[in-house]
Amino acid sequence: LMDGHRVIEFYGAKDSPIEKYLDIIRDSPVFPVVYDANGTVMSLPPLINSEHSKITLDTRNIFIEITATDFTKVGITLNILLTMFSGYCAEPFAVEPVEIVYPDGKSIVYPDLEPRTMHTTAKYLNGIVGINQSSEEIVALLRKMSLEAVVENADKGEISVKLPPTRPDILQECDIAEDLAIAFGYNNIPRAANSEATVGVPLPLNKLDDIVRREIAMAGWTEALTLSLCSHDENFTYLRRTDNGNEAVVLLKPKSLEFQECRLSLLPGLLKCIRENKMHALPFKMFEVSDVVFKNPERPTGTQNQRRACALFSSSSAQFEVTSGLLDTLMTALNVPHRKGAGGYYLEAADIPTYLPGRSANVVRFAENGDKIILGSIGVIHPEVLRNFELDYPVSSFEINIEPFL
Repeated sequence: LMDGHRVIEFYGAKDSPIEKYLDIIRDSPVFPVVYDANGTVMSLPPLINSEHSKITLDTRNIFIEITATDFTKVGITLNILLTMFSGYCAEPFAVEPVEIVYPDGKSIVYPDLEPRTMHTTAKYLNGIVGINQSSEEIVALLRKMSLEAVVENADKGEISVKLPPTRPDILQECDIAEDLAIAFGYNNIPRAANSEATVGVPLPLNKLDDIVRREIAMAGWTEALTLSLCSHDENFTYLRRTDNGNEAVVLLKPKSLEFQECRLSLLPGLLKCIRENKMHALPFKMFEVSDVVFKNPERPTGTQNQRRACALFSSSSAQFEVTSGLLDTLMTALNVPHRKGAGGYYLEAADIPTYLPGRSANVVRFAENGDKIILGSIGVIHPEVLRNFELDYPVSSFEINIEPFL
């Protein structure tokens, strides 16, 4: 015999498809189990069903039990399964309800197959689809789509639509308009010129992105496009950084150790790019302009993208002046002079673990209002970092956030 904890240990210790469901109840004080009238176990939701409740070709009575962590989704799934199964009953569409009594004493009878009601107008539907139909004609078309529609107010063109339990995809009026267009026939909708004149323009950030790319490329550097996911070691250990748990966005169930987290820096991707191209002649002059991702609890998603530019130079010597010169060229193109004053930028000595001691600095910009903004860093890569990425030659690099230039 096994209790709930033994069951979780059993399925967690083997390569089983059930393993991905264990976290749902692993820390639960109680474990759910479904018995039949004779006390035989029928199911251990949400893990596994028993052989006793297995459906065979001889099965005539079906008990449908659904487990989920989302109340709305479990109701939708139950209704769809019931409406599909019940069509094959001896008495078509006959469903026996079940009363569920919750621990707090609340009782609910399932299923709830009552249709939802949504209100709309002929003017709105005609405008969305691009047709000119009367309220009665719209009602007739919607009934072709199995939507029970009636005209509520002919003078105002108000229409009431009852949505069956098989249509959880209809969430708003525009979804009713889509069904109307299908019933009317897409090929029957008259063609018309767009009455709204619009002009497409690039987003300011993407326009800045293109400017930075063009300037670096014209300086003779080669652009790379690396992956936005990396391993935990590449984010921290390989760069001699410490994980405080508040930065990296971690994947819940990564399929590979190479893709565990969203990258916090563009540098690991470029270093790996050099590692995989060792057969090419020196020097390596590579850059990338792309997004990094980090945690931000103030955002609705809890994460934030940041557009950065990173460049590195690798040869028989680090030649820090080459990387620094590229940074100067880029700043000149962005109309940011090298000075300690409003609107300018300068390098401020800093001890950054990724770089050699005494050979690293923060790239600092003074905003027009005098605020000091740390854009990023520049320096000569530490030998330990080079060993971690299996590189044989010195590397100098810089990485800056370009969003403050908007």
